[in-house]
Amino acid sequence: MPTIAVIIPAAGSSQRFGDTNKLDADMAGRPVLQRTVELFVKRADVSTVVVAGPHDDDAFNEFRDRHGDKVGLLGAKLCKGGKDHRWQTVKAALEHIPDDATHIAIHDGARPATPQDLIDRVFQAAARYSAVVPAIDVSDTVKRVHESSDDAGPIDPLGAIFGEAGDPDQTPTKRTVESTLDRAGLMLIQTPQVFEATLLRKAYAQDDLTSTDDASLVEKLGEEVVVVDGDARNIKITRRGDVPMAVAIMGLREPKGRASHKRF
Repeated sequence: MPTIAVIIPAAGSSQRFGDTNKLDADMAGRPVLQRTVELFVKRADVSTVVVAGPHDDDAFNEFRDRHGDKVGLLGAKLCKGGKDHRWQTVKAALEHIPDDATHIAIHDGARPATPQDLIDRVFQAAARYSAVVPAIDVSDTVKRVHESSDDAGPIDPLGAIFGEAGDPDQTPTKRTVESTLDRAGLMLIQTPQVFEATLLRKAYAQDDLTSTDDASLVEKLGEEVVVVDGDARNIKITRRGDVPMAVAIMGLREPKGRASHKRF
């Protein structure tokens, strides 16, 4: 079996979550980030876990104050991430991966509900293939839309649905359907994504690192990326309503006693 080092990018700004970082959100007494780290630290096939936080000094110091002790007690390491893009964060974390790791997994910091059997499936496939990602079929209709200014007035009646109504400083937006896509062959890609260490480092040595995920960089090399079954429970927390959903998926219960926001 491979020896796997895990990178958890945690430098994002959580713009769609609200005025707090989603990785700080409480999940039955523990923050989202801690729940995510806990997925890997007790696995015998994981040698190292690196959490890559914000790039700027002040932001990283605050991040370390919030998470450093808890992450450290779990055996994970903290490092600074990238300034502007996710790929910068992963590239920075690669500098902290030991040379004896045969494979490197990258897992979203906001995916705390990943089932262990999904991780097993991806890791087992990584013993046979050099690049492995989990994915689920697209079950909903997918449409390409076009956004334009709404000339009907200052308030978009659809804005109440999308949380945009009533803001006088915001230009109302209208979305119209351009086309309906054929779902055949389309899949929703999840994490963890696992790669042979030498292959991932080669992918990150390219000049053009523009990408939406790590597998995209491997694809640019012309290498095969193998897809294994993902899991619908493996949700990525993006908005506030995703937190109670993840708590329910994980079967967590609020601990008795002191209020959760006073425990740390």
